[in-house]
Amino acid sequence: RRRFAGNAGIHRHSERRDGEKCTGGITMKDEIKLTKLAKCAGCGAKVGAGILAQLLGDIRVRQDENLLVGFDKSDDASVYKVSDELALVQTVDFFPPIADDPYTFGQIAATNALSDIYAMGGDPKLALNIMCVPEDMPKDTVHQILRGGYEKVYEAGALITGGHSIFDDEPKYGLSVTGFVHPDKILTNSGAKEGDVLLLTKPIGIGILTSAMKADLCSKESTELAMRLMTTLNKNGRDAMVKYRVHACTDVTGFSLMGHSFEMAQGSGMSLHIDSLSVPFHMEALEFADMGFIPAGAYRNRTYVEKGILKKCEIPRALEDIFFDPQTSGGLLIAVAEKDAKDCLAALQAEIPNAAQIGYVTELHENYLILE
Repeated sequence: RRRFAGNAGIHRHSERRDGEKCTGGITMKDEIKLTKLAKCAGCGAKVGAGILAQLLGDIRVRQDENLLVGFDKSDDASVYKVSDELALVQTVDFFPPIADDPYTFGQIAATNALSDIYAMGGDPKLALNIMCVPEDMPKDTVHQILRGGYEKVYEAGALITGGHSIFDDEPKYGLSVTGFVHPDKILTNSGAKEGDVLLLTKPIGIGILTSAMKADLCSKESTELAMRLMTTLNKNGRDAMVKYRVHACTDVTGFSLMGHSFEMAQGSGMSLHIDSLSVPFHMEALEFADMGFIPAGAYRNRTYVEKGILKKCEIPRALEDIFFDPQTSGGLLIAVAEKDAKDCLAALQAEIPNAAQIGYVTELHENYLILE
């Protein structure tokens, strides 16, 4: 069985010194644990895909010939054609703290929001902050969250030009992002074709690890690795894949590998076959899953997708739980033409050593997803 090991090659930076005092004399490092202020962490707070589908089900969508991608196929972002050479890609994403360090939380939230633009094949250009903070939160904590977001957006080559903030009992942070893409080079989650090979750029199991982190059970090594992965932009993955015949792409976030694979299969009218032995995952997440540290979002994902899955082999329950685990700032799931798959994977692995081939696409059978 494939095990995940390695690092993501991103360096965490913080200018705050141990024991530094914040507004009101509160010691950030020792007394404020942001994750303790949130009922759910990161993308685990997302409304389940099944409930979301019901909420949007009878809403009439205004037709516009320049709207190239709307929410009708559960895609990562909307795309609007401005000219024959330019289309706007727009998305929004925010969530409660998934890290206790405010700077790291800001980085993760920004990385996650930017990911939707990369999944569509676009370049992020402008971003707006979205922030909810308790009235008594120290000013330095808020500043560090914003600084983490700003620096990650600048790393992406984009600009934060403003935003909106409100008081709330539970802190939340994220971005509204606008990107550019050529209208003929848009990648959607609904274009997978028969014979395509499925590639995944980041290991899964983040939601389970962060649940263990909240209980102070996760090892230092796994915690640091998870933070590095969640703060790693999907830019390198986008840059590599667009050189090849990629037919569909999505980023794996709150709806889990199974949920996002299901949406790709359903939108494409194809069956996605997932090789359960090839999916990269965090080993410590398997141990915690076996102990029952499963985010509530994983159960929502399982309820939504499970009836559309055919299992052709016995899979340990703990590993299944990882497949349904909501990811925060996860990797790209890519459907690439079979003839380009080997070269595309090599290009991805040159920048992202953890990238892996995890399955393939066939014409639609009785089930959208097939676990092998």
